[in-house]
Amino acid sequence: MKNRRLTVAQATIEYLKNQYVERDGVQNKFFAGCFGIFGHGNVAGFGQALHQNPDFPYYVVRNEQGMVHTAAAFAKVKNRLQTFVCTSSIGPGATNMITAAAGATINRIPVLLLPGDIFAARQVAPVLQQLESAETQDISVNDCFKPISKYWDRINRPEQLITSLPEVMRVLTSQADTGAVTLSIPQDVQAEAFDFPEELFKKRVWHIGRTMPDQSLLAKAITQIKNSKKPIIIAGGGTIYSDATAILKKLVNRTGIPVSETYAGKGSLNYDEPQNLGAMGVTGTPGAIEIANDADLVIGVGTRYSDFTSISKSAFQNPEVQFININVTEFDSFKHGALPLVGDAKVILEALDQALSTYKVNDAYRQKVADLNSSWDAFVSDIYKEKNDTPAFQGEVIGAINNFANDKDIVLCAAGSLPADLHKLWRTTHPKGFHLEYGYSCMGYEIAGGLGAKMANPDGEVYVMVGDGSYLMMSSEIVTAIQEGVKMTIILLNNDGYSSIGGLSAALGSEGFGTYYRYRNEETKQLDGGLLPVDYAANAASMGAYVIKAKNVTELKAALKEAKTIKTTTLIYIDVDRKKGVPGFAWWYVAIAQVSEKESVKDALKTYHENQKTQKYYL
Repeated sequence: MKNRRLTVAQATIEYLKNQYVERDGVQNKFFAGCFGIFGHGNVAGFGQALHQNPDFPYYVVRNEQGMVHTAAAFAKVKNRLQTFVCTSSIGPGATNMITAAAGATINRIPVLLLPGDIFAARQVAPVLQQLESAETQDISVNDCFKPISKYWDRINRPEQLITSLPEVMRVLTSQADTGAVTLSIPQDVQAEAFDFPEELFKKRVWHIGRTMPDQSLLAKAITQIKNSKKPIIIAGGGTIYSDATAILKKLVNRTGIPVSETYAGKGSLNYDEPQNLGAMGVTGTPGAIEIANDADLVIGVGTRYSDFTSISKSAFQNPEVQFININVTEFDSFKHGALPLVGDAKVILEALDQALSTYKVNDAYRQKVADLNSSWDAFVSDIYKEKNDTPAFQGEVIGAINNFANDKDIVLCAAGSLPADLHKLWRTTHPKGFHLEYGYSCMGYEIAGGLGAKMANPDGEVYVMVGDGSYLMMSSEIVTAIQEGVKMTIILLNNDGYSSIGGLSAALGSEGFGTYYRYRNEETKQLDGGLLPVDYAANAASMGAYVIKAKNVTELKAALKEAKTIKTTTLIYIDVDRKKGVPGFAWWYVAIAQVSEKESVKDALKTYHENQKTQKYYL
């Protein structure tokens, strides 16, 4: 066997750039390149290796957390069939990636992390930024990645790379087990040379198969569906990742089975399909909540049933309710005591469509669902009507953007009060048009994620909707977008603080305490003084963004038209009224103080106890 003498870092990059994936006969490179920030922990290793490999593009970013968000957003738009590598130095550079890595794993999105590590040789320990332990020398801050990584390894000897890299790819390309993968490589080992087998660097294609479930379980599922009177499908992210949206439409158009969508699954069905009840769960529509409440059969497709989807385990109240879960992940398929159909959503729905060729819900049920779809659309139309208030109404802002965007465009968000309103209101016309990171709901994802989404979707506009709170947490990737000539449109909605948590605080009786951006009041000693004079527009302009200010929705519409003509990243600033919101139709399980001097807290506790009575175990 021929060998090739390379450093560990060089060998890693050489291996990664020759990895491909294939699904349904379509083949592409799995890695689109590498995001990174160099420090003493990786500059001589991965920095040198990337410098001599211009065919593996390297992108300088501004924040390590941000680059992992960018990689995850890119992979999400690419249906998890392509992603980026993210490299950092040791210490804070590495731990900065942890938050976004947790989000990638929670959302089942593949991202490869290559954090630098302390010296394997240990001679000069403790090195700069090293975490010391009196119990062991075999530890560093990179061990913090273990609980949030789907695969974790530390390369202390060059030859360990030979068996580790295939395991990295096995996990990253697994539709069931994917997430953040961490390959921790000490800084001295990165630069160490070794005679690697030439075979390691040959092109390898990882086939993404479409697995079918046990046939006896599939037969039982078909029988259950045929016997159901009030079925409902909960479409999750797996529906979109598996390209199952077309077969879902065919199945439900014929059978009349209604569909409601999770955050990740929104776009599984166009909003105007009569079977689409819209958003499911805590942020759901009245129709989805009503139909789910009475359903005798719940068919989950690619959903992990978060508490938002299940309305804190109270969404399904029919005492005879049964569950069928179609999921590529065995862990998710067994949730709620379901009949588990472990496999690919597309081929399973195709099998169900064929087996249910004569099955239809009754006409009254079909008509009720269609009526609920129409009534919700009328509600949305009323929200979207131009009221032109100053400050603006957030629902109307969403409407202006929704009406302006086309089928190739993406709206992107992650945290605050916007996700709830977007989940309910946004009219989806394409599976990739709605991009919400809500598994982790990570403030700061928005602008970094918008960069990744635009890199994955260069032919469409990306509209990043972000509140002032998330913007202040992480806006630095605007600079990276300017650097790379990547154009996205950021709509910054200023509500002077944390609007979502302010509303939740008020609902729990705590009056929005600590959620406004205000000066400290010398008399009350609380943060209830005047509003802080933060100039977000000037901040964005200072990073190179083209900035437009809008006072109301009329000006916002004009700004959207102008922004589309601008070739660089553009930020539109608008004030919104945090006290005027889109109504919610379900509760959410959040603990309330059991003892308080405030009557508002006592009242909230009573409501809380009443809602708890609706919670169920689905066994």
